[in-house]
Amino acid sequence: MSDHLHQAGVKLLKLLSRHSELIMDVYQQGEISLGDYDASTLDKLKSAGVLWRPDEEQGLRLKGTIRALLEENLSDERHRQIDANTGSAIASIKTLAAHYQEARHQADFSSSEAYLNELNEHVYRFCDSLRYAIRVLWGRINNEFGYVGSINAKIRENELAQTQVTELLNGLSLVQFDELTDIAGDIRELRKLLVINMQRTLSDCTQELSVVQARLLELLGRFRQIRGRTRLLKGWLLHTNLHPDFRPLDHVAHKQVPVLFNHAEALLSSASVDIYNTSQEPELLDIVTKIKSIRHMQTEPSVIESQASVLLSESDDFAIPNNPLKQAVDGYFVSVIESGQAQSALDYLLEQSLPWEHEAWLYQVIGGYEALSEEHKCYFELAPIGENDPVYNGNFIIRDVELWLS
Repeated sequence: MSDHLHQAGVKLLKLLSRHSELIMDVYQQGEISLGDYDASTLDKLKSAGVLWRPDEEQGLRLKGTIRALLEENLSDERHRQIDANTGSAIASIKTLAAHYQEARHQADFSSSEAYLNELNEHVYRFCDSLRYAIRVLWGRINNEFGYVGSINAKIRENELAQTQVTELLNGLSLVQFDELTDIAGDIRELRKLLVINMQRTLSDCTQELSVVQARLLELLGRFRQIRGRTRLLKGWLLHTNLHPDFRPLDHVAHKQVPVLFNHAEALLSSASVDIYNTSQEPELLDIVTKIKSIRHMQTEPSVIESQASVLLSESDDFAIPNNPLKQAVDGYFVSVIESGQAQSALDYLLEQSLPWEHEAWLYQVIGGYEALSEEHKCYFELAPIGENDPVYNGNFIIRDVELWLS
């Protein structure tokens, strides 16, 4: 059986290769008549299922599968269509899963393997069709429906795409993973195929479809805005063509400004407190309680009867002791300035036999560099020395720092 399928497939592919120009002519023209090409060639393509005639009065057309193959590989946005029928695909998957379970229960290993391969093909085809539909939608959004010429056509294509997104989302909502889990049972192959793979794919597709829907709405709003401005401009051009002697009047001198010119935003009126609105009473009371009372009353200064003696003495001098770690870091900076060469912080710590821990010393050096003003910081360059963490990605372990003059 497999040898027969292999030979039939090779024969079909060779037939497509020999008549590739004829197939592309049909794809671009839509249909061809019988008198334009060799009758025997057309009969071979018809018998192979490549061409078909929908009516006796019409020409030959490409089968839908061949056209879909060309649309996908040629990235032809004008002709590519989206299959939003999810219910039939889910029903086929459930049926094949039931066939596989029955064959497995009856120990018919050859049939169960065949059903499992066919189920894999259906699931992968279903997931790929969803991704294909999303790719088509993104392609239309990115070129802003550039395969149609007018704004009205773009709006119609946008509305069609929104309808397809809605149908896809409604179809994905039909997938009940509780039911698929019950169908899979304890069979590892079915659980991996129907639950894990499909759930991951459908979750990603649902999130991406929500983003696509938002972009389509945004694009539709821009198209409608462009159409409104275009209509206004075309109306004005038509008016000027019909009335070439038209001259705009001085609308400022009129008492009533036409609505067309009265698009300025209204000014805010002066704010005032409505003291008669009882709902604002708590806010008004809160405002009143926060008002500071200022009294300007001329009062005679009170005479202090008993005056305490005040003894003024010279205050003791005190000084803030300098941090020895900070002084050592300053010495490290001065050493780099005097040498003019790049120097490692840990090498300087070991050369000077300083008593501080390595980590505290590196923190102080980095803090001293960051504490410099922008005017002084531009004279130095500080670079960390270390390696990436072997376990956690994105973490860089600093072992040392190096300072030099920029």
